Amino acid sequence: MTLLHNIVLLVQILSALGMIGLVLVQHGKGADMGAAFGSGGSGSLFGATGGANFLSRATAVLATVFFLSTLGLAYLGSARPEAPSTGSVLERTAPSSVPTPVGVDPAVPAPAAGVLSPAATPEPKAPVGNIPR
Repeated sequence: MTLLHNIVLLVQILSALGMIGLVLVQHGKGADMGAAFGSGGSGSLFGATGGANFLSRATAVLATVFFLSTLGLAYLGSARPEAPSTGSVLERTAPSSVPTPVGVDPAVPAPAAGVLSPAATPEPKAPVGNIPR
């Protein structure tokens, strides 16, 4: 599966670079006005208007390839692992991997939530430094 992932990724990178190059080679709409009045249109690579149709179609094809490769990468990235797994990650975690807090006897049950035992009541602390009362 990683070979297919790498191939689709390579296709996406190449189509993105090709699209960038084609967009940079194309001229804007303002250049058409200058070419209509004869300013430098004949010295271009494809002639006055010959390249516009080819470059726009090539850009559209590369954009389609880029879009399809993006969908392919999203599909390959969302694939589930093939190992059989049941339940959530927390259910698969072994209980022995949870550390016991220091000073807590695991044999003594914990008090109910919200109930403080006399041993768990915090002692008031004396102020430190020159803090006015």
